[in-house]
This record gives sequence, C-alpha cells and structure tokens, in this order.
Amino acid sequence: MVTELTLLHTSPVHVPVFDALRDERHPGAVLRHLVVPQLLDRAREGGPESVADQVLGVLDGVRGPVLVTCSTLGAVAEALGPRLGVPVLRVDRPMAAAAVRQGPQIVVLAALASTVGPTEELLAEEAGGRAVRVHSQVVGGAWQLFEAGDTDGYLEAVARAADAVVEADVIVLAQASMAGAARLVRTPVPVLSSPAPGLAAALLGGRTG
Repeated sequence: MVTELTLLHTSPVHVPVFDALRDERHPGAVLRHLVVPQLLDRAREGGPESVADQVLGVLDGVRGPVLVTCSTLGAVAEALGPRLGVPVLRVDRPMAAAAVRQGPQIVVLAALASTVGPTEELLAEEAGGRAVRVHSQVVGGAWQLFEAGDTDGYLEAVARAADAVVEADVIVLAQASMAGAARLVRTPVPVLSSPAPGLAAALLGGRTG
C-alpha cells in the first residue's frame, strides 16, 4: 500500500477532487500535487510526444509513485517511468480495464479531440486479444465551458451527450474533469469515470483489476 503519491495535473480543478477522494476513501494518504497547464497546451499543438522531455523535467527528482491525471499525456508519462525510476500510472488505465470487462461496445466521450487517440489506444491495449468496438465523440462546446469556468454547464453538456448514447455496453468519460457528469446522467448504460479508480489503483501500487 502506497501512503505518499505525487499527482501531475494540467488543471488546478483536479486538486480538490482528488483531495476529497483521499479524505473520503483513503484517509492518511499524502497527496503531492504538481499543476502544469502548459503541458496540455503544448501537447494539443504538437502532439503528446512533443512534451515528453518537459514531462520528464517536471517529474525529475520525484520520489515514489506518480499518478498522471491528464488523459492526453497519460501514455507519454507512463513510458517515462523507467527513466524516472518510479512507477507512473495514468489515471484512466483502471477505468479502461473496467470498461473492456463490461462488454465489447464502448462509447468514449471526450471534451478535447487530443484525448480521443490516447484513450482509444488505451482501450485496445487493455482489451488485449478481445474484440472491442469503440465509438468516440467529442462533446461539442464542452471544453469552451470548462475553460470559461462554467463547471455546471460543462458537466451538464457531458451528461446530455451520455444520455443521447444508444446501443452501448458502457460509456467512458475520457477526461478526469468529466467525472461529476456521472451523477447527472439518466441513461441505464454504465458510465465510468477515472478519478476514483485511478487514485485507488495508484495507492495500491498500480494494480488496475
């Protein structure tokens, strides 16, 4: 069991979310937050691989495991684990592992197009040899609401998109910032978000299942 964890965020909105999860489910755990919004901005311009050196610099010197809460950067950050000498877990990996167990037809909702490719690749990786059918959708206007600080409007837009989904075994909310929308949906389709399972897995030493 891990008692101290470093979290790398690209938005400060994640800090209270993970602190609240810690207080509710993992009392006693120590969370150290690194917030670097510029990483996402640069990854959106040049692709996730373009910020690998910058992620390495941000995490250089970190002791102990790291949880990366940005889905766009997740794969790049995980791959740096051996160079950093510490375990690095992307927050959406446990969610993806749970999604492929739900059934083969998966709908991914994202607020940013840059998140779609990394999420689809992660689902395929977690599926292994199992056949999955992934349909991804960028929720129109959602990111603009997020950037404007309209959290309620952002989550409502995501929830509406989830409620409009038909013929799916599971709905995946690709970004950690979308988690609150799961409380608003009316669809009977299971809706998965990443913060709670991601934090739990990181504190259990990276186990996802």
